[in-house]
Amino acid sequence: MTKKKSAYAEAGVDIDMMDNALRRAKKQILSTVTKGVASEVGSFGGLFEAPGKDALLVSSIDGVGTKLKVASMAGCHDTVGQDLVNHCTNDILVQGARPLFFLDYIGAAKLDPGIFGDVVKGLAKACRANGCALLGGETAEMPGLYPEGEYDLVGTIIGAVEKKNVITGDKIRKGDVLIGLPSTGLHTNGFSLARKVIFEKAGLNIDDVLPGTKKTVADILLAVHRSYLKPVRKLMAKVKVRGMAHITGGGLVDNIPRILPKGLGVGIDRSTWKTPPVFDFMREAGKIDREEMYRVFNMGIGMVVIVREKDAADAVEILKNAKAGPKIIGLVVEDSKRKVRFVD
Repeated sequence: MTKKKSAYAEAGVDIDMMDNALRRAKKQILSTVTKGVASEVGSFGGLFEAPGKDALLVSSIDGVGTKLKVASMAGCHDTVGQDLVNHCTNDILVQGARPLFFLDYIGAAKLDPGIFGDVVKGLAKACRANGCALLGGETAEMPGLYPEGEYDLVGTIIGAVEKKNVITGDKIRKGDVLIGLPSTGLHTNGFSLARKVIFEKAGLNIDDVLPGTKKTVADILLAVHRSYLKPVRKLMAKVKVRGMAHITGGGLVDNIPRILPKGLGVGIDRSTWKTPPVFDFMREAGKIDREEMYRVFNMGIGMVVIVREKDAADAVEILKNAKAGPKIIGLVVEDSKRKVRFVD
C-alpha cells in the first residue's frame, strides 16, 4: 500500500525525506568532532568549550555564490562544501586565528537527498582538513522562494586567537615585503562575470576543454578554493607576520588596502607570477579591461602575506618547504590614498 503524501509534502516540503537525508549525513558530521565539542548532533544549538581567558573569538560568514550554478551544470556537488569551509578559514586566518567550528545553511525549493549528501561530504572533508568541527547547520525547503533545482549554501566559522597573536596590519611599515601565495583558480569569486563570458560570449559548454589548457571548463571552474591554514601557521610559528589579505571579491586592488595603516600603499610587480590561463581567456573572450580583471578576480594570487624585509627570505623558504608556492610580488610604499599600484 502506497503511503499517502502529507499536505506539507504536497506543497513541496517532504519532512520525512529530509529526516532520512540528515540521518545519512550524521556520520560525516561526527567525523569532524574535535576536542571542545560539547553537544550532540541535532541539538538546537551547538556547544563548544571556549578557549583560554587570553584568547579572542574570531568569526566570519560567507557563501559560495553563483559557483553553485556551475556545480549544478556539471552535476558535481562534493566540492562546493570544501569551497565554503576553506574560504571562511582563510578569512579568519588573516587575523591569526585557527578555526574551532563551522555552521552551515543549505536552502532550496526542494532539497535533493543525493545533492545534500554530497554537499555535506564536502563540508566535512574540509572541516577535517582544517581541524575544525562541523558543529551544526540549518536546512530549509522553501518552494516559491528558490528556483526549482537550485540551492544556496552559506556558512559561519568561529575561530580563536590569543590576544598577543592577533594580526591587524597595524604593524605594517614602509619597505615590508609582500609574499603572494597562488590560488587554485577563481576560488569563489567573480563567477557571475565568468559564467557570462565563458558560457554566453564564448559559447563554451561545461564539458568543453578550455582553450589554452588541457582541462574542461568544469574542472577549471570547480577547482576547490584553497585553504592556506597549514602553510601559514607553519610560517607564523617561526616568523612575525605583520599582515595578511585573503584575495576574494575585489581582487588585489580592494583587499590589500583593508589591512594597511594610514599613509601606506603597495607596489606590485605583475611579472613575478604567471597568471592562470583561465583569466587570460576570459579577458580576451570578454574584452574586459585589464584593470577590471584585477578588481574582480584574484588573478592567481589567493593570499598575500606581509613580513619585514629582513624576514622575507626565511618566510619564502618556510612557505616553499610547506609547498605553498610563495612568490615575492611587491613592497609596502608611502601612499596617502592606500592604493595598490601595479608595474609589469
